[in-house]
Amino acid sequence: VNKSVVNITTAVEGGGLFGDETSTGTGSGFVFDRDGHILTNYHVVEGAENVQVTFFDGSTHEARVVGLDASNDVAVVQAKVPPERLFPVALGDSAPLLVGQKILAIGNPFGLERTLTTGIISALDRSLRAKNGRMIKGIIQTDAAINPGNSGGPLLNSKGEVIGMNTAIVSQVG
Repeated sequence: VNKSVVNITTAVEGGGLFGDETSTGTGSGFVFDRDGHILTNYHVVEGAENVQVTFFDGSTHEARVVGLDASNDVAVVQAKVPPERLFPVALGDSAPLLVGQKILAIGNPFGLERTLTTGIISALDRSLRAKNGRMIKGIIQTDAAINPGNSGGPLLNSKGEVIGMNTAIVSQVG
């Protein structure tokens, strides 16, 4: 799955105290198909005017946002990359998941590309409030380390199939 995980960098131009300023952000995503569609979180690309995707081989390509779902914190971006250089993920089924089951999370925390953490499913059917106020239900809680930059990366079962998307961390410091 390592070849399927991408690093997403965004930029937003805006007026600052001393004139125009560029604000940047980073997150993760994963290749969904050979047409260059990449799944990530809405909050990773929210408001982005420029989206760059860095693939496993170090190549960086411009991408455009082609789908947004703020209510479920999901987005789709598309990069024009030759199909033979794309490695789509295998999708799994989240319905039969059990508390205690081993899972793996891949992402780009703190800009460290394709970092793998492991853990278990701590709870199922949690709820999380989206930025637009809607309650997202059916969240998978894990004890695998999820840090800033992991957002949008795949949550995998032990077969390497995607069963969810790394979305949030709850901590005392925010």
